[in-house]
Amino acid sequence: MKKLIWDYAFLVGLAAVIIALDQWTKELVRRNLQLGEVWSPWEALTPYARIVHWKNSGAAFGILQGFGGIFMILAIVVAIMIFVYFPQVPRRDWSLRIALGLQLGGAVGNLIDRLTQGYVTDFISVGTFPVFNIADSSISIGVAVLALGIWLKDWRERQKHPQTGVETNDDLEERPTESSSEGQHGG
Repeated sequence: MKKLIWDYAFLVGLAAVIIALDQWTKELVRRNLQLGEVWSPWEALTPYARIVHWKNSGAAFGILQGFGGIFMILAIVVAIMIFVYFPQVPRRDWSLRIALGLQLGGAVGNLIDRLTQGYVTDFISVGTFPVFNIADSSISIGVAVLALGIWLKDWRERQKHPQTGVETNDDLEERPTESSSEGQHGG
């Protein structure tokens, strides 16, 4: 039982940090910028990165506008699935544990907006990329951490158990050369 509590403490703790940062930054934007207003600390930076107050009734990065209700339900389902699945994740699988915490925090951060406002507040604008927020970033970083973890796990397995039919340097060193095989056959 104690292990389960610590497991959930990690998950909820990481998600809570993401949610708090997400909600705090969104509230700063809502209080200080009118809808559509742009702010940048330096004029020269504005074409590349800026803060803009934006409403998003769709998915992350502004796709599928008007489908907020579906994404609200999806966020609830994802959060429940993470809570149910998380205790089964081995503690040594750090990438999956971190990825799930980041994704839970991002999903709940945007869910709070949908429940309280009917839309998500986006504000980070970089180049021509769609406007996004901390929750969107957290979900995306969680996916990247998960992919990196899977790649590292696969790479370690290949190092332990090289595939058959693929020669390694060790295989080449062990193979007898033609001159050594002639001496063995009396040639």
